[in-house]
Parts: sequence; C-alpha cells; structure tokens
Amino acid sequence: MSTTQEAVRTTQEIANRLVELCRSGMYEEAQNELFSDDAESIEPPGVPGLQSVKGIDQIRKKGQDFQNMVEAIHSGSVSDPVVAGKYISLAMILDATYKGMGRQKMEEIALYETKDGKIVKEQFFF
Repeated sequence: MSTTQEAVRTTQEIANRLVELCRSGMYEEAQNELFSDDAESIEPPGVPGLQSVKGIDQIRKKGQDFQNMVEAIHSGSVSDPVVAGKYISLAMILDATYKGMGRQKMEEIALYETKDGKIVKEQFFF
C-alpha cells in the first residue's frame, strides 16, 4: 500500500471506534472521522426537535441542535457493538434534562450502515 492510500476500515473497526468516541462524549469527532460526506440520519417520525437529514453538514447541525436542547446530562451509556455484515447496532441510554421538557430517560437502538470504510446511514429506534 502506498503512503497516499489509506486502509479502508472494516465494519468492526468502525464499530469499535464509534463506541470509543461515543462513550467519551465525542459525538462530533465521531461524525467527522467516521461518517461519509453524503451520510443520512433517520429519526423516528414525530420526535420533538429532531428530524431526518442527509449530508454531513446537516448531521453536524442536527447534533448541535440536540446539544442545545440539553440543560443537563445526568447519566448515559453505550453498549458494546453488535456487528453483522455492513451493519452496527448499539443500545444507547441518556438520562438528561431538556429545555422546556424536563428530565427524561431516552433509551434507543442506533443502527449504522457502513460502505467503503465509512458510515453512510444512521437510524434511531426508541
């Protein structure tokens, strides 16, 4: 491999790095490092304050909008990844107080699809 070529990460490598960054609260870094420029992020219908978006700039904005909704984080956790083919799933729990909505515990399954060493889609179920 030449020095100008970067090795393509496997789905397991992406999963391990994603968990490492999320457990450290480094969500923006995860987006910058692991997501494709044309990735999409899909939220369940009717979630207050969040919507499905496409493109890394829109995903970053959605993440910032979510952070702006949070008054305080009380606890959170990210499971070990389950990897099958090009898919990664994580169980995520966040106990937080949200502006105008009070304290809520959010439990979700996050499903990620990878292609060519990058995350091309994330979808949340809760």
